[in-house]
Amino acid sequence: QLPLVESGGGLVQSGGSLRLSCTASGFTLGTYTIAWFRQAPGKEREGVSCISVTDTTTYYPESVKGRFTLSRDHAKNMVYLQMNGLKPEDTAVYYCAARVGRACSSGPSQFNSWGLGTQVTVSS
Repeated sequence: QLPLVESGGGLVQSGGSLRLSCTASGFTLGTYTIAWFRQAPGKEREGVSCISVTDTTTYYPESVKGRFTLSRDHAKNMVYLQMNGLKPEDTAVYYCAARVGRACSSGPSQFNSWGLGTQVTVSS
């Protein structure tokens, strides 16, 4: 199981930007399908975006399309979620998750490696 670590969360005003990072020590993330999920208080965990082993990306909620961008930096063994035009509805704990070399999925149960999450708070 990969030990994933997220970073980059924080408090921003509506319309601001954050870049979340996901990495793993001692493992090459490029051979894994990586996804970002988020969970707001009182809500179920929601798939946000996923990047496949071929570096194709999928964005699940209509609300994030055009605002969020998922990418890899293979040299740094990092996966990024760039979030622009943030809205209060984006407030949640964001989690990085991984599954070995398989197609993207928006279902949390399809991923067996998780980070502990990073808090994103967007004020109005």
